[in-house]
Amino acid sequence: MSIEFSIQNLLQRRIAWTVGLGVFLLTASWMIASRRARESQTASATVSHREQELIAGPGRVEPYSEDIKIGSELSGRLKSVNVEEGDAIDRGEVLAELENADYRAEVESARANVVAKEATLRKVINGARHQERAEAWSSVDEAKAVMENAQSELHRRQELFKAGVVSREELDRYTSDGAVAKAKYDAAVEQHALIDDQAREEDQSLAEADVKLAQAQLQETGARYEKTFIRSPIDGIVLRKHHRSGESVSNSSTTPDPVLTIGDRKTLRVRVDVDETDVSKVHVGQRAYVTADAYGTQKFWGHVVRVGQQLGPKNVRTDEPTEKVDTKILETLVELDSGSQLPDGLRVDAFIVPEGGDLADNR
Repeated sequence: MSIEFSIQNLLQRRIAWTVGLGVFLLTASWMIASRRARESQTASATVSHREQELIAGPGRVEPYSEDIKIGSELSGRLKSVNVEEGDAIDRGEVLAELENADYRAEVESARANVVAKEATLRKVINGARHQERAEAWSSVDEAKAVMENAQSELHRRQELFKAGVVSREELDRYTSDGAVAKAKYDAAVEQHALIDDQAREEDQSLAEADVKLAQAQLQETGARYEKTFIRSPIDGIVLRKHHRSGESVSNSSTTPDPVLTIGDRKTLRVRVDVDETDVSKVHVGQRAYVTADAYGTQKFWGHVVRVGQQLGPKNVRTDEPTEKVDTKILETLVELDSGSQLPDGLRVDAFIVPEGGDLADNR
């Protein structure tokens, strides 16, 4: 009897000990879970608070110079496109060239016309050549000799007429010959004076005007020929190649037809759409960062360099079903820190740290 009582007492003590241990373990687990829950709530509240402080908006990456679309001022066929996408380019470098043999021929024709007009001007200024002046003076001497001989003969016939040796008719004939000889002499003198004299002011002005007109035509054809060369306006990189050698391009104010898209990627910028409810919180100089799905949680830091002055429609669409497309935004420009490497045109999520925010150091 005593043995059965002892066994029963032992079992009761073991059961009590097991139940006590279970209660202790449950209590400890509950306390640990409660503590973790409180810590999680505190962390979530902190994160939520920080997220509420940030000014968020969608953005798009672009080069420092923005995207520059290079086209041709003339319509025609591309003779060559000298660069490929990703090539580094320099300011003034010839990126593409149109077929331009006809334009080059116009330049050569205009240049030859300038040479001809300048020669005409020199001829007007310099007058006759030495040989022409000498020939004109010889004509004067010859006419003078003929005139003097005619006058001598006339004088002799006048004396003979007074003596009644010659008739009146013969005297008149020699008188006429003398007058003709005198007239030829006067004409030779005038011709010599014309050749030997300086150019008239109106002749020189006309020749100078012809030269200026020819030079202007040369400049015009040269400028048109120069437009067949498509040059880079900046130092940068080729972002996209729209046309290749042999393709036709057009110059249209209504339908742009770029040959290349270029940009300066030494520094990247993000054009951010800031919601109209947050415009009062955005200022130049604020720190900001962007994230992209392709780069996971990596943050690319920068700062605000420009804040728009006029609200407008959204520039960047997120393609989210719940996105509001009628919301007005303020366009804001964020310049990323040196070393950021993101592809041009990439859509990102931008976050601007308000003034006094403590997130600027959590990179």
